[in-house]
Amino acid sequence: MTPAVTELTVLPATHQTYQVLFQDDHLLVVNKPCHLLTVPGRHPDNQDCLIKRVQQQFPSASVVHRLDYDTSGLLVLPLTSAALSAISKQFQARTVTKSYLAVVAGQWPQSHGRIDLAIAPDADNRPRYKICSQGKASITDFELLAYDAKADTSRIRLKPVTGRSHQLRLHTAAFGHPILGDPFYAPKAVQAQSDRLLLHAATLTFLHPLSQHPLTFEAAADF
Repeated sequence: MTPAVTELTVLPATHQTYQVLFQDDHLLVVNKPCHLLTVPGRHPDNQDCLIKRVQQQFPSASVVHRLDYDTSGLLVLPLTSAALSAISKQFQARTVTKSYLAVVAGQWPQSHGRIDLAIAPDADNRPRYKICSQGKASITDFELLAYDAKADTSRIRLKPVTGRSHQLRLHTAAFGHPILGDPFYAPKAVQAQSDRLLLHAATLTFLHPLSQHPLTFEAAADF
C-alpha cells in the first residue's frame, strides 16, 4: 500500500528511472515515475528526487512545476534562466494545458463536466487539504473514458484549470469517487486496490520559450 504521507515522513524513492522524452538547448520534458519526489523533501532522508537525478546529467535543469510523490507523468524542466522565466510566465497565465489519467472507485456518473470546489489547507490534518468555501478557487474538467463493471472502477481524464495542491485527488474524492491507491482521501478499501496512486500526468502542451511554437507531449500510463 502507498505510504501515508506526512510532512516529515520518509518517502522511499523508487529505483525506476525517469525518461527523457524531449531535449534541446533550452528545456527537457521528462516522464517521472511514481514514488519519487520532484524536489528534495524536508526530511533529511528525502533528498533523492527527480531534479537531483536529472541534474547529474543536466546540471542547469530547474523546476517550474511539480508532481506529487505518488503521481507519475510529464514535467517540463527548463535548462536556462530565460527558459525558466518564459515557461513560468505561461504557468502563471494558465496557458499551459495538462491532462491526467486516473482510475477511480465506482461508476463515474457523467460523461463530461466540471468540478468547481474551493480548496484550503486542512490545519488539523497536515499535509492534507479540504474542500472549503473560504479556500482558493479550484476547477477541474473531467471526461469519462471507460467503466469496468467487473472491477467497479472508472477510467477518467482530468484537466485541471487551476493547479492547487492535491486538487485532482481531492476533487474526485469530493465527487464521491476517490482515486485508487490514494493514501490521503480514499477509504482504506479503495487505497488497498492498488499499490500506487492511479494518477498519471498524460499530456502537456506549452509554447517553446524561444520559437514560441506550441509543443505537445504524451506519455502513456502504466495502469
